[in-house]
Amino acid sequence: MLSLLVGLGSGFAAVLLESGITFIQSFVFPIINKGGFSWAAILFPAFGMLMALLITKYLVRDNISHGVTKVLFAVSRNESRIKPHNMWSSLVTSALTIGFGGSVGAEAPIVYTGAAIGSNIGRRFKLSYRGITILVGCGAAGAIAGIFKAPLAGILFTLEILLFNVSMSSMMPLLLTTLTATVISYLFTGSATPFSCTLAPFNMANMPFYLVLGVFCGFASLYFTRMTLWMEDRFSRHRSPWIRWALCSVGLGLCIFLFPPLYGEGYNFLGSLLNGQPWNFDGESPLAGILHNAWGVPFFVLLVLMVKVVSMTLTNSGGGVGGTFGPTLFVGALTGFVISRTIGLLGLPLPEQNFVLVGMAGLMAGVMQAPMTAIFLIAEVTGGYDLLLPLILCSAVSFGVTRIWEKYSIYSKRIANSGDLLTHDSDQAVLTLLHLQDLVSDKYPHVLITQTLADIFPSIMGSTVAIFPVLEEDGRFAGILEMDEIRKHILDTAGADSISVRELMRPAPFVVGENEKMESVMRKFDNTDAWRLPVLDSDQKYIGFISRSRILMAYRRELKKISED
Repeated sequence: MLSLLVGLGSGFAAVLLESGITFIQSFVFPIINKGGFSWAAILFPAFGMLMALLITKYLVRDNISHGVTKVLFAVSRNESRIKPHNMWSSLVTSALTIGFGGSVGAEAPIVYTGAAIGSNIGRRFKLSYRGITILVGCGAAGAIAGIFKAPLAGILFTLEILLFNVSMSSMMPLLLTTLTATVISYLFTGSATPFSCTLAPFNMANMPFYLVLGVFCGFASLYFTRMTLWMEDRFSRHRSPWIRWALCSVGLGLCIFLFPPLYGEGYNFLGSLLNGQPWNFDGESPLAGILHNAWGVPFFVLLVLMVKVVSMTLTNSGGGVGGTFGPTLFVGALTGFVISRTIGLLGLPLPEQNFVLVGMAGLMAGVMQAPMTAIFLIAEVTGGYDLLLPLILCSAVSFGVTRIWEKYSIYSKRIANSGDLLTHDSDQAVLTLLHLQDLVSDKYPHVLITQTLADIFPSIMGSTVAIFPVLEEDGRFAGILEMDEIRKHILDTAGADSISVRELMRPAPFVVGENEKMESVMRKFDNTDAWRLPVLDSDQKYIGFISRSRILMAYRRELKKISED
């Protein structure tokens, strides 16, 4: 029943986002589309980014960019809890960003919105972690299904990217949510597919060329992922959001000035490619003259392909709110066009629309590392099931090529590097859910390194523990003192004054940092026979001990929590 409610919420959210973008564009496009170059096409995106920045900084007061990554982090490290404002904040800010021409996609913000709806409904009804997580997945799946009218792709997106441990019985909520969201989308936006296209009949003789496209998509995916993350890291060094906005506004304006297809999502240009319609940019771009040369056409599109990644990153880094989902489709389509047009110019004409469509799936499979989602999303949103074989081949090859050099998707790379990513490896997933701070215990009497055995007798005689932390005068950890070592001298009361703690203690085999990930802690336990390891803060001061037994009990408890239906 709750999954139906989540489906209604995510479906209406998708409709509202599309309607909001369309409403803003209804005022913007008549100003821009007057023929020839328009300064408004350069200035409007900066205005949209500024509006989004003001809302996030002064009203929301939270970072809401990179929606899919934020959902992954919530599932991994925040018990699937997403703040209530995310049910509307991403929707409003992304509508402003994209409506005014930001070069990003609406799909990641709507995924964040749908996931937030699922999370907050689950919390409202006091569900368990697993129950809330399932509803988070339902919300994300419903959002994809609603915005693309693709229920199967919504489910596959959740299974491949978001949820690491979904049983068959959990499929029912996902099915109900995507069905509900898709019906809502059809009722309010009509039955037209998001990308109408004119396709040529499938020809088996072209399969080798689809293989070539898959390889090219793999390398394009590597460029897309690494260029995006590299640029974001560089811009993040500018702490002032206003400096970032100014720099990114100028950069984005220059990109649009040179390459008009980079304005907004770029779906109009994408529609021209999918339907084989003529296009030119005479009077709109100083580079339009390149298009008058046959070989200049694929070269120009290749430049658009490469600069799209830059314009997308500038939009997000400058305060705009949008995702990489839409730009991935755009770049994939351009990749397919470049390959097919180039081969055609070499004397082997190919159906360019087919390659444009298959390229969309190929790049999605590489960038998101979700080949099943790519295959069925493109088939659903374009009605291109006749091209299922090339879709499978191109997606599989692109995914394989990308994985040779890049283990993680653009969504998961950063949280994987920080050790916060849940994976389909159940053991690693459970360890990711464990928090070191919850497992540290300080029931052990403290011993100073300057003390003697006689000094510590009063504090240790009533203790039941077998190990004691040895500390410096300032609280820094010095080593450990074991009860077995003390027992050797316990009857020698006369000589206890002459036996120092420094003589009896030994160094710890390993120490654990207070913010260390559990996977790293377990590796340290695996490399030693110790049952307990000391936990220290950044100043090497003692916090407590973490034990194998406490980890085992917590591991079993967490495993039961995520496995039960």
